[in-house]
Amino acid sequence: MRRSLYAVGTVLVVGAAAAAAPATAAGSGSTASLSVLHGVPDLTVDVYVNGALTLDDFAPGQLAGPLSLPAGSYQLAVTAADAADASAPVIGPVDVTLAAGGNYTATANLDATGAPTANFYTNDVSPVEAGKSRLTVRHVAAAPAVDVLAGGTAIVPNLSNPGEASLVTDAGTVSAAVAAAGTTEPVIGPADLTLGEGTSTIVYAWGSLEAGNLALATQVIDGLHSAPGSVPGGRSGLATDDGNGAALGLGAAVLALLGVAVAVSRRRTARV
Repeated sequence: MRRSLYAVGTVLVVGAAAAAAPATAAGSGSTASLSVLHGVPDLTVDVYVNGALTLDDFAPGQLAGPLSLPAGSYQLAVTAADAADASAPVIGPVDVTLAAGGNYTATANLDATGAPTANFYTNDVSPVEAGKSRLTVRHVAAAPAVDVLAGGTAIVPNLSNPGEASLVTDAGTVSAAVAAAGTTEPVIGPADLTLGEGTSTIVYAWGSLEAGNLALATQVIDGLHSAPGSVPGGRSGLATDDGNGAALGLGAAVLALLGVAVAVSRRRTARV
């Protein structure tokens, strides 16, 4: 694993931003929120945004973000770990547009045939009624169409890669599993999901059925209460021990990140 100035700088910048600027369900003013999920098994990667190294040694199953970014157009590229630059991506480059106030997740994952690809999703952060929770399921695995089961009953039938489906349900804990479409024998799970009131829980089925490494990743966005007086807030992370989320603020944090990227570029040039 690379032990560079960038890695040290990222820890410092992200840590300070996370402490000073809590994530929100949606971006504010002229900003947007972007999370990134790594769903390609057995491949540690680097992620570049507009040509600058942004996520270093990004491991399968990790979810980074939400990053708070100015609204606008961005180019995302995924390279092999320790690549010199973004000129030879293994996924992308992918052009995305972030609208002010929007909440998005980009995924690096396998398509239905097992080839590495990328997907870009707009997260629904509209309010839900009191006592309710939103559940979204996204299929980003190398696998045929699946049914998502809750308590043994299909609540999302025949979902294909890279599709998604959402529903609003009562808050609480449900036992969820993923099975081949039309069957009830789980290929993932069952696993307990806690659906908090006023939250959006996004579940990703990722990995490869043929390789036997299918898994679930879970992203949670809160602050969707519709009751008057609620205070919007947000968090994004894995509902597992892999919760390696990061929050990146604007202003000094962005400038520091760009400065670190320049320092790394100079350091790499000096080594040539």
